[in-house]
Amino acid sequence: MKWRKGRRSANVEDRRGARRASRGGLRLPGGLGGGRRMRLPRVGRRGGMGGLGLIVVVLVALFFGVDPGVLLQGGFPTGQPPPERAQQAPRSAAEDELADFVSVVLADTEDTWHGLFTQLDQPYREPTLVLFTDAVESACGFAQAAVGPFYCPADQKVYIDLGFFRDLRERFQAPGDFAQAYVIAHEVGHHVQTLLGISQEVHAVRQRVSQAEGNALSVRLELQADCLAGIWAHHADRSRQILEAGDIEEGLNAASAIGDDRLQRQARGTVTPESFTHGSSAQRVRWFKRGWDSGQLQQCDSFNAAQL
Repeated sequence: MKWRKGRRSANVEDRRGARRASRGGLRLPGGLGGGRRMRLPRVGRRGGMGGLGLIVVVLVALFFGVDPGVLLQGGFPTGQPPPERAQQAPRSAAEDELADFVSVVLADTEDTWHGLFTQLDQPYREPTLVLFTDAVESACGFAQAAVGPFYCPADQKVYIDLGFFRDLRERFQAPGDFAQAYVIAHEVGHHVQTLLGISQEVHAVRQRVSQAEGNALSVRLELQADCLAGIWAHHADRSRQILEAGDIEEGLNAASAIGDDRLQRQARGTVTPESFTHGSSAQRVRWFKRGWDSGQLQQCDSFNAAQL
């Protein structure tokens, strides 16, 4: 990926090494606004017994512990709890370079989404990306690195512990700088969903439906974020020629590596599709590719797709 000459974002908040005391569980964010752009499916509109859906957290309570539509969106689990550190280690040159890379990718998503929102006659509010180590306090509550990168709609910030990219390369066997860029673009996709009012509408519906229906809506929300990541790649490459040979394959490999079926099989040897909250490997690959191939927002309407 050609990134070194790219613009750096002014919206990176570096909290690496900051010590944060745990304050218990995650809080419900409030006051989320935004207009509607996509019609939700009929499932869930008839109401039913409520219950918050659950987000994948790999190898932590069998992946499920946080509501992606309300608390943290798009968490990419690390598969293990954060290590105990008696003293913060000095930052390496490689880690600082990775932070620089993250800033460039964030800036590129800003440029892309400003242009696409202009076509919608809407302003694009840029999210802040927070770099942290081990654990962090967000407007959605206290979160540890085991949750993986996540988006908090309450403060409209993306949170990333750079150690996740090591896990992505070594544990999930998804190496490459574009695999890392895909993760960032997916989280920014959740920010786009918040600005368009999609996340809020999904959350409102999920409070009225069964857990199974809530999980199904969560899958569609996550697959749409994958599609939006593909849209970013489509327009970024056509406008700024940032991609190199093999980059898209890296992104597709990363999408496949974090499918619910693959993670569940690795964790417990069995797969339970009704508990999926992010989508299977094949679905995640399909929706990222759909955004990449088309570059069109209307192609990302996962909520009305007959087949995922």
